[in-house]
Amino acid sequence: MSTIEKAAKALEIPFIREMSEITQHMWRNGWDERNGGNVSYLLDEQEVAQYFDLNAVLRWIEPAFPVSELAGRYFIVTGSGKYFKNVLDDPAGNLGLVRISQDGTRIELLWGLENEAKPTSELASHFMSHIERLKVDPNHRVVIHNHATHVLAMTFIHDLDEAKFTRTLWEMCTECIVVFPDGIGIIPWMVPGSSEIGRATAEKMREYHAVIWPQHGIFGTGTSMDEAFGLIETIEKAAQIYMLVAHHEIKQRITEQQLIDLAAAFGVTPRPGILSR
Repeated sequence: MSTIEKAAKALEIPFIREMSEITQHMWRNGWDERNGGNVSYLLDEQEVAQYFDLNAVLRWIEPAFPVSELAGRYFIVTGSGKYFKNVLDDPAGNLGLVRISQDGTRIELLWGLENEAKPTSELASHFMSHIERLKVDPNHRVVIHNHATHVLAMTFIHDLDEAKFTRTLWEMCTECIVVFPDGIGIIPWMVPGSSEIGRATAEKMREYHAVIWPQHGIFGTGTSMDEAFGLIETIEKAAQIYMLVAHHEIKQRITEQQLIDLAAAFGVTPRPGILSR
């Protein structure tokens, strides 16, 4: 079977198509240059069983650390060193369907990651974030990391205080306080791919749906691919507007009372400590 035929067959599977399409969207948005960015998507066993033999393990991969909290869970993940622009044409070469072993010490590969490819180097950060988000939201499913351009740029010129950063973003677009009323988490600059940055991100995920890595990018989460992508999309749009207006005289802005009115109208509760009342 040719690569084109294999890709077409794989794309008939809904969760593979979702992963392939969302990575293509992010690449076209300029958020995932080269092999930048990674995605992990938690799947239910019954949806995997519709398309794959759950007993057919292709190989085992050692995780960076035991993940007993995720034992028996299924994920489709992006591969390490893979370019998002290539996923749609070759899903099996760039994505992998994995299951965490029952003792949490091994990753069992059920499909994809061909030619001995490995899961994303940020898998530790993803797993830690999944663990923390599931504690506060059992419907949580998706973690997306990308290098959203204007979010990254904003971290060079804006105070990195979480409350101030969030307040600025809320003021940029009317929808922002509705989409992320819990605000934005921010960690210090850290070397990526390590357990340390994974732990720091996961700690923020106990309170936030989105966490910014200064001068690097953003982690966004959600109960679906659309929700996680839409969260990052909204934050990035607000950051883009900020970068367009930051050096100009501001003659009018969304006021605090208008932010309060927005929250009330849409039934959301803004994170305490950002608005004065």
